[in-house]
Amino acid sequence: MSKMSKNKAVFKNYDKEQLAASSLSLKNLSKSFRGTPAVQDLWLEIGAGEIVSLLGPSGCGKSTTLQLIAGILRPDAGQIDLGHRSLNQVPPEKRNIALILQKGLLFPHLSVGENVAFGLKMQGVNRLEREQRATAMLNRVQLSGFENRLPTELSGGQAQRVALARSLVIAPQVLLLDEPLSALDANLREEMQALILQLQADTQVTMVIVTHDQAEAVVMSHRIALMFEGRLRQVATPEEFYRCPTDETTARFFGGVNFFQVKTSAGWIKATIRPEQIQVFAAPQPPAKDLPNPSPNLLPMAVTANQFTGTQRRLTLKAATGPSLQAWVGPSNTFSIGQSVWAHLPPAALWRFPNSENLSGAAMVGYGVIQPLS
Repeated sequence: MSKMSKNKAVFKNYDKEQLAASSLSLKNLSKSFRGTPAVQDLWLEIGAGEIVSLLGPSGCGKSTTLQLIAGILRPDAGQIDLGHRSLNQVPPEKRNIALILQKGLLFPHLSVGENVAFGLKMQGVNRLEREQRATAMLNRVQLSGFENRLPTELSGGQAQRVALARSLVIAPQVLLLDEPLSALDANLREEMQALILQLQADTQVTMVIVTHDQAEAVVMSHRIALMFEGRLRQVATPEEFYRCPTDETTARFFGGVNFFQVKTSAGWIKATIRPEQIQVFAAPQPPAKDLPNPSPNLLPMAVTANQFTGTQRRLTLKAATGPSLQAWVGPSNTFSIGQSVWAHLPPAALWRFPNSENLSGAAMVGYGVIQPLS
């Protein structure tokens, strides 16, 4: 049997009408606990078959938002729609939404096969079909032959695979994942990320992931919804978060470390540039042959730190006056502490605040007018 045929045998086939019904809308959603806001005026449209990560620091309202979608919590205000259907008065078990938590929460007294088939049993599916679908789904999550094991006999990664199989076998319209991989080691986390993405591609289930890990959100998401203090700060693709953050807080959360004021022909502006976009060349001669002609934003600096991370070197650069800059270069570069270098800040890589306009072609007036942000 071909891979496509196997997938059709395991997964529910969604037609266009069913896919449209799987879009998720959060409108003016708010929730407080004892007068303290947890989610405030949240608006978010999630398309059918889309993967969106709710990203942010601890306590920003990510998990609360997920529980509102699942029906575990009821909103104080606002509307939750699945397709054209309002969920506000629909109990959790009637929403056709599956939720996976960090620890999976398998039933300890049931076998792996019985855990996976549990939702089907609640739907009234007959025993033979339950067993067939559970076995097929376990094969899809690479746990063939585990049907008779107990949860206590599973590793953490295996338990999460069972939880994933249990959630997907019922063909939910939306799959919610609350920090599902945070307890796994790095290698296993990458394996599970790849598995989840493959299963999502097979099922086209709409997926909402809660995470505080920027790297995980970037790898897993079509779009990221960044939250701070219960509010959405920015909703964008992973690439857009790196190229054009809406504000300094957002840029810092995604690893931005270079913030300064520069003077252009339009006056003073606040700007940022990512460390990997700065080009570093050995001094004393400017590397004119390697740069556009003319070469704007070429700054004389000295290396004050050189940290090897395995895949790159992270340099700290300092000038006699002006701010320090962080630059990430290839691992084979051998700049020494105290070495004089030229740092080139390509105008096209500069991003300004607060109007989010690209500075391509707007060169700095000169190094003497670059100032660190307070």
